[in-house]
Amino acid sequence: MTHIDDAALDPTTPVLVGVGQFSERLDDPGYRALSAVDLGAQAALAAIADAGLAPTAVADLDVIVGVRQFEVSHARAVAPLGRSDNYPRSVADRVGVDPARAVYDVVGGDSPQRLVAEFGALIAAGEIETALLVGSEAMSTTRHFAGRDDAPDFTEARGGQLEDRGYEIEDMITPSQVRYGIIGPPSQYALLEHARRARVELSREEYAATMGELFAPLTEVAASNPHSAAPVRRSAAELVEVTAKNRMVADPLPRFLVARDQVNQGAAVLLMSLGRARELGVDPRRWVFLHGYAKARAPRMIERPEMGESPTAAAALNGALESAGVGIDAIDFLDIYSCFPVAVFAATDALGLASDDPRGLTLTGGLPYFGGAGNNYSMHAIAEAVDRVRTRPGSRALVAANGGIISKYAVGIYSTTPRAWQPGVDPQPALDAVPCVETVDEYDGESVVETFTIVPFGGAEMGVLVCRNASGTRFFAQADPDDEKLAEILATGEPLGQRVRTRVVDGKNLAALY
Repeated sequence: MTHIDDAALDPTTPVLVGVGQFSERLDDPGYRALSAVDLGAQAALAAIADAGLAPTAVADLDVIVGVRQFEVSHARAVAPLGRSDNYPRSVADRVGVDPARAVYDVVGGDSPQRLVAEFGALIAAGEIETALLVGSEAMSTTRHFAGRDDAPDFTEARGGQLEDRGYEIEDMITPSQVRYGIIGPPSQYALLEHARRARVELSREEYAATMGELFAPLTEVAASNPHSAAPVRRSAAELVEVTAKNRMVADPLPRFLVARDQVNQGAAVLLMSLGRARELGVDPRRWVFLHGYAKARAPRMIERPEMGESPTAAAALNGALESAGVGIDAIDFLDIYSCFPVAVFAATDALGLASDDPRGLTLTGGLPYFGGAGNNYSMHAIAEAVDRVRTRPGSRALVAANGGIISKYAVGIYSTTPRAWQPGVDPQPALDAVPCVETVDEYDGESVVETFTIVPFGGAEMGVLVCRNASGTRFFAQADPDDEKLAEILATGEPLGQRVRTRVVDGKNLAALY
């Protein structure tokens, strides 16, 4: 890879000049019960200050982009304490800037990294000069006060221009999944976990051990991060031992391995053209360049050729490295999106990384321990990456951001070394050329269990299977509650590869041994 002096760069080259994070925990001495808007504003102010600027210096900001909160992430979502009707502009008001354009992004944890690339490209094209990206979640405060007489009111009728991009969740969940209770991320990721377990040929006990070994180092990082929601060191064995405190959420995932959404966290990134940074006198030691990036999308979970691996994550990771002109060995810092173990394994499998890679796999402490700040987690990862490469000029950091059920993946590589803007790598055409698996809603006949989980349903537990018949067609099925032997196998045996017969009852596939 060829490096050039920053003086030779086009003045439209985008550069990250400021990053900011803010958080509060319920037990903090100075806890203020801040709204998502307030948390985002504090993070945005921190990002501006990190660039060595006052808000007045960026008062004529071209665009502010808000990462969508969880409580606004689907049509039936409810904000128990109220919310702003224009999150980006409410944040802008508190910061003291008046952007020409406000954008509210779609659902997905890939958003922060994708937005850095998107608005970096607009800067490189000369269409804008400055952009403030910001996101926040106050879910811990919301849960704490919901239904109480002393609850704060976060309702704001801000109004004004807003480009609301909507939800974009159609590919993340299907009516068939809803029918079988596979609605939330834990149950969907649980299916991927067992599918990967089948691929790597491990027993339930062996796979649990690998999940614990993967995530235990993350708790070490979280324990030393002042913004962590759960800064507690835990051993690999402790993470996977099912107890009253560490209940099974969706087999094989106990609570300690699940992203923690009860957080009060905000993070922001200030982007601008190199020319604008020079005009404002931003210290070149604050400048961080996006050396390479790529993004990719996957088919719906049940349509993927292989549920136990992610060609989508692999394509985005390798595409970003190709864009940056380096290999994985040239990366000094890593933050792999860690909502569930299989999301991290998707990256380590693709890149050939060990669970105990000496560089570590997180810069924050990971989503179960640092906290899963809704769609905005990776903004915190980018902030940490920027801080790391500044402390070691010339080093490189890789941030891998995951949206949905490894449905959307975006990767960026950061460094203080000046580099001209790269067009990025587009792996999507090659991914789209691979045929999807045929699926059906109803199937009567013989099949094999490809993956499974056990989820709470109607006050009891329900075994949910993904089966495949002799022709390769895939479908969901419920374990027949009258089949005690199958229930026993699901609970403690080995369901993977088990032959079952399904019959359709009231619109559902019921599976039993035969």
